[in-house]
Amino acid sequence: MPLEIYKRGTIWHYRGTVNGRRLRGSTKTSDRKVAERVKTEVESRAWKRHFDGPAAGLTMSQVFDAYLNGDGDERFLLKLVDFWKETPVEDVHAETVRRAAKKIYPKAHEPTWNRQVIKPTQAAINYAGGLGWCQRISVKRFDEDPEVKTPATVEWVRAFHAQAVKDELPHLGALCMFMFGTAARIGESCRMTWADVDLSAGIATLYLFKPKPWKRDAHLPAEVVAALANIPSNRNPDDRVFGYSERGSVRCAWNNVAKRATIERLTPHCCRHGFATSMLQKGFDVKTVAERGGWKDATTVLRTYAHALKDKTVTDVLFDTPVTQRSKKKRASNWKKRRNSG
Repeated sequence: MPLEIYKRGTIWHYRGTVNGRRLRGSTKTSDRKVAERVKTEVESRAWKRHFDGPAAGLTMSQVFDAYLNGDGDERFLLKLVDFWKETPVEDVHAETVRRAAKKIYPKAHEPTWNRQVIKPTQAAINYAGGLGWCQRISVKRFDEDPEVKTPATVEWVRAFHAQAVKDELPHLGALCMFMFGTAARIGESCRMTWADVDLSAGIATLYLFKPKPWKRDAHLPAEVVAALANIPSNRNPDDRVFGYSERGSVRCAWNNVAKRATIERLTPHCCRHGFATSMLQKGFDVKTVAERGGWKDATTVLRTYAHALKDKTVTDVLFDTPVTQRSKKKRASNWKKRRNSG
C-alpha cells in the first residue's frame, strides 16, 4: 500500500509501504499541503535507500527517532536533534562529531563533550547501523584530565546541618545530610516527594532525568533518617520533601548557611563527591561505590576519584591480624591512661 496521510488530533501522519518496507510516522504539521510534501520526501528517501544503499537519504533526525523508539537513552538528545536536524548521516564522520561537540557546548570542557555529544551521537548512529540502515561509526573521545573534586566530609556536613537547624532551615540541613548519605544529585533530591520516601524502612527512591523512569533505591543511614524525620511537614505524598523547585533555588540559602557556619563554601554537588571519596577511603571497592551511589559506570568513579585511593599506607593492612590490631588498641589505651595519670 503506497504512503497515505491521515490526521491524528491536529497533526498529519503518514503510513504505508514502499518497496515492501512498512513506514509510518508524523509529518509534524497541521497543514495538509505541507504534510503531502513530507510524505513525498519520505517516499523519495525510501526509494533512494533501495537503489543506492540503506544510508542514502537517511537523516540524523530519522536516526534519533529510531534510537528513541528503540528505548535509547534520551539524555542530552534534545540539543543534538536541534543541532543535526536533517543532516544526511553519510555526511557525519568522526571528526564532524568532535567539531559539533565544541559548537554545541562552546564553554564546556572535554568531559562534557564526550558525555553529552560524542557518546549519544555515536550510540544513535550505531543503533541505526545495527538495523542495517547505515555504517557504524567510531569517534575518538577527547582526552580528559579531570580536576580533583573538593569533597564534603562528614564533619563539614554535620556542621552545615547544625547551622541550618539553628537558622530554622531544617529542610536545607536535611538536604545536605541526604545528598552526602546517598550520593544523590541536587536535581534528584529536589524532585523527590514524600511518596518516594519510606523512613521506617530507611529507603528513598530517586528518579533521574524524568520522565524517563530510570531510578534507584537509596539506603538511608540512621542520621539521614533522623534529619528527614525532623523536617516540619504534613508528609503529603505529592509534596517535595525539601521544598525546593530546582537546584537554582537552593544556591543562595546554601551559601549563606555555609558562611554563618564558618566552614568552607562548597557546592551541593560536593556532597556527592564526599560520598564517593569517603567510601573509597574506608576501603569499599569501586563497583560497590558506583552501585550504591548511582553511577552507571564504575570506571567513571575510578577515573574521577582515583585520588582517594592514593594512600600509600593502605598496604599495612596486609600484615594486620586480629591479634596485632588488638595490640595496637591496647597500646593506645595504655598510652592514654599514662598520659592522664601523669
